[in-house]
Amino acid sequence: MKKLLFSFLLLVGSVGAVQAQSDVSLGLKVGGTLSSFAGKESSGYENTFGFHGGGFANIGFTRLFAFQPEIIYSQKGAKLKDAFTKRLSYLDVPLAFHVNADGLFFEAGPQVGFLLAAKNKTTNTSVDDKNSYNTVDFGYLFGLGYQRKSGLGIGLRYNGGITKVDKPSTAGTITYQDNIRNSAFQLYLTYSFNGR
Repeated sequence: MKKLLFSFLLLVGSVGAVQAQSDVSLGLKVGGTLSSFAGKESSGYENTFGFHGGGFANIGFTRLFAFQPEIIYSQKGAKLKDAFTKRLSYLDVPLAFHVNADGLFFEAGPQVGFLLAAKNKTTNTSVDDKNSYNTVDFGYLFGLGYQRKSGLGIGLRYNGGITKVDKPSTAGTITYQDNIRNSAFQLYLTYSFNGR
């Protein structure tokens, strides 16, 4: 219990110290996701809607350049035509580099996602299928938006996967892996807090 209390106090102190710096702001973001699969075997899949939300720290290096690490819960996946929806839930860690112009920003960077849950859903059934998917998803992002050091902001981002979504499967001596990767557009609102 003492370790937990000490960790909490350390975290609160660190957040206060970070916010006290004029070039750093913390924030929250939430929005909708339009996702599907990309790759050679993705032709039978259609878009599906989900949501995402989490927090970020925007660290300004200069007036023009900033670094924004995030921790985001994100629903992805795709609908298999005339069948079921593959719903994949990730804890994403984007590492976005921003180019700023008076609030308007352009961003790009790498991202890693950790699979939290995977379900095959129909109208009235939901089947856990997490063991069929890779637990780590490496990818990239790029986007644009409007965000200041404090107050409301808006953005549009594309997340592309590099890692294949499915785990390899083996039948006898043959190993096979579908070439499908995550592909998602995210429209979101942000709210930034600055210590100034």
